[in-house]
Amino acid sequence: MAIGDELSSLDFESMIGGPLTAVIRAQAQSAQTSVDFIKSVGFDEDDGKPTMVSFNYDKPVEEKVDGVGTGNFVPTPYSLTVPILTMLPIPFIRVEETTIDFNAKINSVQESKTASSHALDSSLTAKAGWGPFSAKLKVSYSYKKTSSSGSKTERTYSMAVHVRAVQDELPAGTERLLGILENSITEVPAANS
Repeated sequence: MAIGDELSSLDFESMIGGPLTAVIRAQAQSAQTSVDFIKSVGFDEDDGKPTMVSFNYDKPVEEKVDGVGTGNFVPTPYSLTVPILTMLPIPFIRVEETTIDFNAKINSVQESKTASSHALDSSLTAKAGWGPFSAKLKVSYSYKKTSSSGSKTERTYSMAVHVRAVQDELPAGTERLLGILENSITEVPAANS
């Protein structure tokens, strides 16, 4: 198989499309996680109202006599009620960059070997004696040829996917929701709460 054929047989659509599809699914999963976080942390499951957190603290308040400040500040208990979503970072992750590195190394080696051998073997035997002279000649010849061929292909593939995710800006609707929730922050004297 030629190296060009080897490369054309690779399924680049799956190799590149697979990681990109995974990144898109991860982005969708991240958005769903943000929605789930806002619903579960920011709102009461039963009535859908924002989850509020109250704090009690002492605030220095100027004493007044007949509506006029005396310059004397007295610690007065106050209560502050705040929607919890305004105090927490909302996870909103966005995939900023995806890099797919694919390396293919294909080594193809063709081997061919041919070997031949010739052999000649002869022997001459002579016999002398009372009768006619006799001779015996023995000759043998052999030829041997062997050939072999083979090919060896080594394939090495590697793929690296680099994904860079960042905390993204909140969508306009989420910012508006937080603005409305911030307007519901109330500070009242503790005696009136």
